[in-house]
Amino acid sequence: MAWNEPGNKGGGDRDPWGNNNKNGNQGPPDLDEVFTKLSRKFGGIFGGKKPPVGGGSGGVSGFGIAVIAVILAVVWVASGFYTIEEAERGVKLTFGKYDVAAGPVEPGLNWKATFIQEVIPVDVETIRSLPASGFMLTEDENVVRVEMDVQYKVVDPKAYLFSVTAPDDSLAQATDSALRYVVGHTKMDDILTTGREVVRSETAAMLDEIVEPYNLGIQVTDVNFLPARPPEEVKDAFDDAIAAQEDEQRFIREAEAYQREIEPRARGRVQRIEQEAQGYQEQVVLRAQGEIALFEQLLPEYESAPDVTRHRLYLETMEEVYSKANKVLVDGSNNNNMLYLPIDKLMEQGSKNTANKVNRSSTNTNKMGSEPATSIPSSPSTIRSSTRSTSGRN
Repeated sequence: MAWNEPGNKGGGDRDPWGNNNKNGNQGPPDLDEVFTKLSRKFGGIFGGKKPPVGGGSGGVSGFGIAVIAVILAVVWVASGFYTIEEAERGVKLTFGKYDVAAGPVEPGLNWKATFIQEVIPVDVETIRSLPASGFMLTEDENVVRVEMDVQYKVVDPKAYLFSVTAPDDSLAQATDSALRYVVGHTKMDDILTTGREVVRSETAAMLDEIVEPYNLGIQVTDVNFLPARPPEEVKDAFDDAIAAQEDEQRFIREAEAYQREIEPRARGRVQRIEQEAQGYQEQVVLRAQGEIALFEQLLPEYESAPDVTRHRLYLETMEEVYSKANKVLVDGSNNNNMLYLPIDKLMEQGSKNTANKVNRSSTNTNKMGSEPATSIPSSPSTIRSSTRSTSGRN
């Protein structure tokens, strides 16, 4: 049952705004009267004097102002705490000016005066990448498309923020300028094939030289020269040229490898031949010295009995010569005929019989053993007449 419905027992009008509705009007409450009641209640809480009943609004006491000030101070102090990440360094500004005394703010929980100081965190450990590309004119007046990726990091947060307006854009322009300068002083074949490393190193050196006076607070850590390529209209011809150059380099490397394989072997062979020649030289010298010594020993004997010595030398020489021959000559001193015995045939037949003995069975061994006897002629097959006489050699 509503508070103002008829029949509400216990008191008739229960208007919460205190209107007794004496006039029977059930409209909205008076807002001024509501605010007056709230002011009385808060004034009682903060110790203020209660306003006189039925007239005017009360003021806030000194204690209440102090409490509000304390609360605001606590909020101000709490709002000053901030955190710098591990990879960051903070740059503190006081009234918009760099605070030299504060220096770079280290990682961790820090505090600043809100509305007075400002801290700008800067990432100093992340390696950033800056790509650069475009069509450029080479030294031999060809157009080539080159791409380069520059990696850098911030080493001085203050210089990075305040030295130039846009340090990243400045670095991009410096990279483009350095790359165009180096490409403009390099031939196209070198850019596409063997001169890539030279382009990369010279571009890195030129980039450092350009950005150093600006004090960007940036350190270039690496410069990667990506594969360059000619325009699409002449791409096939350049691909063939590059393939031919690669084949040339491959053949050169194979030839160098073959050289490295052959040269030590040839040097070893040369050394071996030299050692053999030296050994032969020593052998000949020693043999000659031995012959000289032998001749010096024979010389007194020869001088004392030259005929005997000459005959002995003749016999020794003939013995040496005939020891290598496979024929036997018998000097017929009576009738000056020399008998020839086919000892070579006999020796050849004997070697055949020996081989047959090994291969044949034991039953044929006796038979084979009798064959040389039958094959040997009973008498010399050839009798040669010789007019040579050893007497004339004495």
